[in-house]
Amino acid sequence: MIDYPRYGKYGWRRWVPSWKLVSGLTLTFLGALMGAGTIAYAMVGIPNVDDSAKAQNNVYYYADGKTQLAATGGEVNRQILDFDAIPKAMQDAVVSAENKTFWTDSGIDPRGIGRAVFNMARGGQTQGGSTITQQYVKNNRLADQSQTLSRKVKELFISMRVGNELEKPDIMAGYLNTAYYGRGAYGLQAAARTYYDKDASKLTPSECAFLAALLKGATYYDPAGTTDVDTSATPEANTDRAVKRWSWILGEMTKDGYLTSAQQAEFSKKFPMPDPPKRNAALSGQTGYLVGLAKSYVLNNSDITAEQLAQGGYQIFTTFEKPKVEALEKSVKKITKEYIDVKKRPQYDTHVQFGGASVDTATGAIVAIYGGEDATKHFTNNADKTGAQVGSTFKPFVLAAAMEDGVRAKDGPEEQDGSTRRKLDPDKSRYNGKDDLVIKRYDGSIWHDEKGKEWKQDNEGDQSYGPVSLRRAMVVSANSPFVQLGMDVGIDKVRQAAMDAGLKKDSLIQADVPSFSLGISEPSAIRMAGAYATFATNGEQREPFSVKEVKKGGLSKYKHEDKSKQAFPTAIASNVTDVLKSVVEDPEGTGNNAAIPGRDVAGKTGTTDDNMSAWFVGYTPQLSTAIDMFRFDDNEKNTKREFLPMYNTGGQTSIHGSSFPSRIWKDYMTQALEGTEVMRFPEPEKLEDAEAVFGGGAASPKPTPTEQPSQSPSGQPSTEPSQRPTGRPKPGKTCEVWEWPCDTGGQDGGTTDGGATDGGTTDSGGTTGGLPTSSPTSTTGGNGGNGNGGKTDGGTFFGGTDG
Repeated sequence: MIDYPRYGKYGWRRWVPSWKLVSGLTLTFLGALMGAGTIAYAMVGIPNVDDSAKAQNNVYYYADGKTQLAATGGEVNRQILDFDAIPKAMQDAVVSAENKTFWTDSGIDPRGIGRAVFNMARGGQTQGGSTITQQYVKNNRLADQSQTLSRKVKELFISMRVGNELEKPDIMAGYLNTAYYGRGAYGLQAAARTYYDKDASKLTPSECAFLAALLKGATYYDPAGTTDVDTSATPEANTDRAVKRWSWILGEMTKDGYLTSAQQAEFSKKFPMPDPPKRNAALSGQTGYLVGLAKSYVLNNSDITAEQLAQGGYQIFTTFEKPKVEALEKSVKKITKEYIDVKKRPQYDTHVQFGGASVDTATGAIVAIYGGEDATKHFTNNADKTGAQVGSTFKPFVLAAAMEDGVRAKDGPEEQDGSTRRKLDPDKSRYNGKDDLVIKRYDGSIWHDEKGKEWKQDNEGDQSYGPVSLRRAMVVSANSPFVQLGMDVGIDKVRQAAMDAGLKKDSLIQADVPSFSLGISEPSAIRMAGAYATFATNGEQREPFSVKEVKKGGLSKYKHEDKSKQAFPTAIASNVTDVLKSVVEDPEGTGNNAAIPGRDVAGKTGTTDDNMSAWFVGYTPQLSTAIDMFRFDDNEKNTKREFLPMYNTGGQTSIHGSSFPSRIWKDYMTQALEGTEVMRFPEPEKLEDAEAVFGGGAASPKPTPTEQPSQSPSGQPSTEPSQRPTGRPKPGKTCEVWEWPCDTGGQDGGTTDGGATDGGTTDSGGTTGGLPTSSPTSTTGGNGGNGNGGKTDGGTFFGGTDG
């Protein structure tokens, strides 16, 4: 029946099919395809409206898996509108923007389907239905929302049947009643209420054009921003995209004859900016911050989309431990109630903010956060990225880089830039702790700012320490040794050490300036707690996470997998911990207010230039916690949002990391660790190849001329550099570093805990509020009080820490 190879033909002709054979096979194939399509079309039915088109609650649970944290996310009031109640302008807008041939087509776009099938078959980017009918079928009739070839074929046949059997008005109404417009709003009526607080029938054509723009993807077109879904979806970027698409849709409506040129010109004069997002009363207090963080984590770490999550029906099991969450909030409120009095000191105590995060060192689980007073009143989650600089809490990363990478010197293994490296010992090495120290590059040349001025680094309280060990410099939080150390190690190495510990690159200042080592970057409290946890676990780094598992319909949709990496050798991590223990245990240590009797505690204080923020970050073997404090007005109506200084705040002359933050830290950690095993940090391991390095002009000690002990006391003073500070606060400063509370009645507190300007991150999630404007080049370092900036001969340059 099939004459192939062809009978009676020879050579190449024997292997070339005849036209009869080709035609027969083609007709047979097309017939079979049409027959299969006909059978499939006859067999497929129009499914009922799927339950997934009806919004449900998402239930969030605390870490015990039983206690409910909140039920939210899918409880949007969906009111179904009849076709006659849908504004004609809204119908016109979606037709012009989505499917110009809607009223006349068969419900499918063969070319669009072909492109989607072809792309998915070869593993390319998935594509959605290109007609309103197809989108209606996907949103309203299919429980399966996956972007797969089988689902796309199923959608094709259902769309064909829907197009043939349902009236166009019914399809249009079904589409607009089930489409997702963002902010948890399903359907046009919910969208009208959500964005403009009006009934859908009252929408203007301009507002309809904006709502139609949202259908392309509310995540990127909602002017309020959706950084909890995607950090790039900022209010500024989203507004720009929304205005452009809104304007384009108005233009298309005019081209299609739905608007006159005069109407388009009138509407184009002003963008119909929607109302700000409304706050859910059920998410008040800390609940809103916790739910927001968990939601962000799900969206950024699973395959669950914002639309699917908004539909609801998910069970989200978080890592938050209710007793610890309550303990952290209680500790903050205790300080607030005792010291912050807006009525008594309106000029100094308004807009005071606290933030905090606590991480299980063994797993990376975020067990508690403090996001602010109330998630329905203060919208930025203070545990996440706020823009507050971290100050001297950044110095441990400088020390870790110095021990791991070493400082560039004149002898040792040669580097690509011609320098050599020598690894440091925190006790044997000495650095110049002089106030107003002239900072140099590793090669000895003086570092100048962009104006050609020398950089002179001051210490908090203008104290000079002389040659000081790195341990001692950390204990008293001297600035000049760490600024010079950072230059000798290389700012790129310091930045990498911070990233190895767990900080995000986008939270770190990219300029290689001396003040980088003093914390002019902006990591979040969550990331700082996670990074310090890396030292607590002897160099083993884990990403902080807030969700253990997500289920829907009894099936697991996401489950956290424990992943870790050895960020630092155990010798380096154990030595960093040992130095940070001294910060807490030494009587003159800036962190001794955080000491917990009977437990090993390591930590560091930080206070930024001009008293803009104060931190304490510390850890025990089990728990790492970061606490920050700052003043910042985040009122959404305030167009000039910026950090405010904290002089006289809480009745204190100035705020340091050793004051309110360390006190909150101790109170919370004491409660959180109550009843748990008392664990100890490992002994610091010997640092291989570590040397006694003398930097910043610190002279090395003279060698001892003889090993025989002298039989008579020498009258010459010792040349061995002292490990004790050589200076005290200037006259008039009455507070010692270990005193609490410290109120000098107008004098600057004599604490030496200091910090630097630094910042925060979005990690396990994104912030929903606006961020303050912060620039390392706009801050100036002072030389008094807690001024900490590096000074130049002509003034100040960049920002610095106060110790």
